[in-house]
Amino acid sequence: MHSTLVRAQNVFGYFTTVVACVAALIALSDFITPQTPSGAIKLHNVQVVRGRPHYYSTKKEEYAHIKFDLDADLTSLFTWNTKQVFVYIVAKYPSLNPAEPPSEAIIWDSILASPSAPWHQNHYIHPEPKDARTKRSRKQQQDEPLYPPGELHLSKQRPKYQITDYKGKLANRTDAVLELGWNVQPWVGLLTWADWPPVRGFGGAWKELDGGRSETFEFPGLKAKKEADTATVRGKEANKEGVYF
Repeated sequence: MHSTLVRAQNVFGYFTTVVACVAALIALSDFITPQTPSGAIKLHNVQVVRGRPHYYSTKKEEYAHIKFDLDADLTSLFTWNTKQVFVYIVAKYPSLNPAEPPSEAIIWDSILASPSAPWHQNHYIHPEPKDARTKRSRKQQQDEPLYPPGELHLSKQRPKYQITDYKGKLANRTDAVLELGWNVQPWVGLLTWADWPPVRGFGGAWKELDGGRSETFEFPGLKAKKEADTATVRGKEANKEGVYF
């Protein structure tokens, strides 16, 4: 009973119990830390064309290309337990069948890393303002971010992904909207989402998103063939510039 092996097992068991308790306290501390996210999305331009939205598409279909402006303050999502925040813009529009749920499509996303997280090539670097007097190198942008983690100011942002519908029809669809969403990935604890129901919106420390939703819009009809071909080329160029995770 008092052998070296038994004593080692007791010490190891006590150590793991302490670590588990400390990890639980760290995870629970997130729920008492105030979160007051806010954002504003403005639709800048939307086009609907017919073509192949992806290089691997086997047939032509209607797809939408959207540009938008985004101003968001998600800095309150970053605490000492936050590793990174996955932020995204989703387009929602009613299905053709009223009995079916609305269709959703992510058009843009990025990984916003905490300053304490190791650097990764997929981490988002905020673009420099167009009126900046001097352009900084990527290394300088990485070491000295333009804005604190979670603050975004994007103008005429191109989408990373085109909007397609499983029925191949998008023209003249109405009541569409752009919404801001996110997923907080902590060092220890649960992944939490923008609309996580257990704690958000029930009078606790976590507040619901203030804004973060564009005005409703409709997908325009198909343009003339010449204009559609031009938009298709622009869509392909946007796909080449996109970063996939």
